[in-house]
Amino acid sequence: MMHKTPKIFKMYETHKGLAGLNLAGLEIHTPEQLQAYEVTAVVLALGSNYHADYYLPDAREKLATFGRMQLSTSFQNPDFTATQEQPKPDYTNQCAYLSLDTAMSLQELQQAFKLIESDCHRQRFIEAQTSIKQVTMDIDILLIQTGLNQNSLSNKSTSTKIVEYSEQWIIMADRYPFKAHETAGVEELISKSGFIG
Repeated sequence: MMHKTPKIFKMYETHKGLAGLNLAGLEIHTPEQLQAYEVTAVVLALGSNYHADYYLPDAREKLATFGRMQLSTSFQNPDFTATQEQPKPDYTNQCAYLSLDTAMSLQELQQAFKLIESDCHRQRFIEAQTSIKQVTMDIDILLIQTGLNQNSLSNKSTSTKIVEYSEQWIIMADRYPFKAHETAGVEELISKSGFIG
């Protein structure tokens, strides 16, 4: 029996993944500006400072149900809010490139990732009440790839112009500038982009 490829998947056959991506040349926008746009791929920052050896693989398995994924090396990093007077547990961080099998809005993705955090027993209410947080899983969106018309995020009027539709990568303003481990993870994913496609 012949399996039919869904139409949405054919779009990904032409994706270059992160090949040739130059972070310095990307636009930066707030999540509020992008809520309604269809997202076709994301670069995520994953982090855990509590039983990371269990929760990171669990989260990666859940994320893989959304599409094809490529991972950076995981890094162990000190909590940047720790002090000598108030030491805090180290984080294990990793970046992930996720090419979605089905495009979703940014809002839908954010909700799905919060659900994965919750499934990993993340307790934001308790974290907010303590100075030393036990974060089982944190999933942050660093970059999104979306099909946009070229001027849809500018203030220019496009009513008299013919505008091209293209896929582009956008940096999430709430995560920029990236932390050192995020930059290292994204750069590693870009260098591995031959495996993505």
